[in-house]
Amino acid sequence: MNTAPPGEPIGTPHDGLVPRLHGLHAVVFGTDGVITDSARVHAAAWKPAFDAALRAHPPADPALRGPFDPVEDYRRHVDGKSRIDGAADFLAARGLSLPPGTPGDPAGTDTVWAVAAAKEAAFTAHLDEHGVEAYPGTVHLLDRLRRADVPCAAVSASRHARELLLRAGVRDYFACLVDGADSARLDLKGKPAPDLFLEAARRLRTEPSAAAVVEDALAGVEAGRRGGFDLVIGVDRTSTQESEADLRRHGADMVVRDLAELLEP
Repeated sequence: MNTAPPGEPIGTPHDGLVPRLHGLHAVVFGTDGVITDSARVHAAAWKPAFDAALRAHPPADPALRGPFDPVEDYRRHVDGKSRIDGAADFLAARGLSLPPGTPGDPAGTDTVWAVAAAKEAAFTAHLDEHGVEAYPGTVHLLDRLRRADVPCAAVSASRHARELLLRAGVRDYFACLVDGADSARLDLKGKPAPDLFLEAARRLRTEPSAAAVVEDALAGVEAGRRGGFDLVIGVDRTSTQESEADLRRHGADMVVRDLAELLEP
């Protein structure tokens, strides 16, 4: 745990970390797709929920009637956002204006909350059956940061974040977690607003200008940039030129395919 007073460097250089990380006071990590492989599970759970909604309410424009793409549609419209915001944004992108409904709506296709509930049911079932794992490269980086006495936080719009980190065996790496439950309790705005990241920095007793954000979601990268963090690292698990360019356009200072790239050989 970092014991340096806020505003003073922990000490540089940090052995084993690439020079761009030297001098940082803290690192704030997104969760899904950055720490754990749960982003693909979220995307897979959204597909049947969205496809059912598209069948029940075909968009007026035939070009918008295609099924949900768990790679591109998820990356562009859903990733990093709260469940209800992701549902609303994708449906709006397909020209659908379903009534919002209420959080108590059962799984279905007639309201935005009902579509989100259908996704939630699919996600929970998959998680119970298959579990979740942490990316090895991320664990290696967390190990090195802990040895360098750099405190870390995890951030997620999901209320499942704590369970995911515990199941993956990595919760103890993080001095704090800011998740969907905190967002509701503290009335924090979701990504791309920087509220979640700023709350994490506050809990770590550091200024954003002395910390880094690590995110795979476009909304998360944009939130880090809006929050004034010193370094915003984009994680591109799709490894395409288009996705890397999108991360940079949304504010990433650098883009890696795996967090092990932030370790010196």
